[in-house]
Amino acid sequence: MEPWSKIEILSIEELEDIYAPVKDVIKARLAEFRLIWETASEEELFRELVFCLLTPQSKAKICWKAVQRLARKGMIQEGEPCRIQEELVGVRFNQRKAEYICLAREIFCKKSIRSTLAGFSNPFAAREWLAENVKGLGYKEASHFLRNIGWGEELAILDRHILKNLVLLGVIKEVPNSLSKRVYLEIEKKMTAFSRQVEIPMGHLDLLLWYKEAGEVFK
Repeated sequence: MEPWSKIEILSIEELEDIYAPVKDVIKARLAEFRLIWETASEEELFRELVFCLLTPQSKAKICWKAVQRLARKGMIQEGEPCRIQEELVGVRFNQRKAEYICLAREIFCKKSIRSTLAGFSNPFAAREWLAENVKGLGYKEASHFLRNIGWGEELAILDRHILKNLVLLGVIKEVPNSLSKRVYLEIEKKMTAFSRQVEIPMGHLDLLLWYKEAGEVFK
């Protein structure tokens, strides 16, 4: 982990100092996400959805390992909830999340993820549909999923790390106790304005703040 990942960002200058050496890494990662939308199979898209269903209150790397385990065993498309739950080692609320995976599978066996999303004119509309129709996907998870498949770089992924850093940067006054739709959209609007102010694209800003906390650019 880089030494500056433990430093609290208090100024735009500090943010820019962290951004400069990892800008190309972030650009490459976002290009990989865009390639997923262009080339991935339906099963691969669904794996990304499963990952985002697992991540709330759980570590991203543990969740991705669980997804890979499920994929190796052919359980993402066919596993029963109880069997899926057994594979979600280290994932919090694994019983509930196993049920979410199966419910999402029912939705997208009737109409593919790709054709569903292609019917929306923009990622904001797609996010709205996902949050309303896929159980377990709130605004944060739906934004995360769309970004990870190259379809939502302008969306905010407001997890606790991002919110904490938005406070440190003076973008918001405090981390909210809960994120209603209204609060989420208000903070997203402020983050977007800040992104334009500092001339760091939204997709870059999210991964940059995540990098500051984790010391790496992941998913």
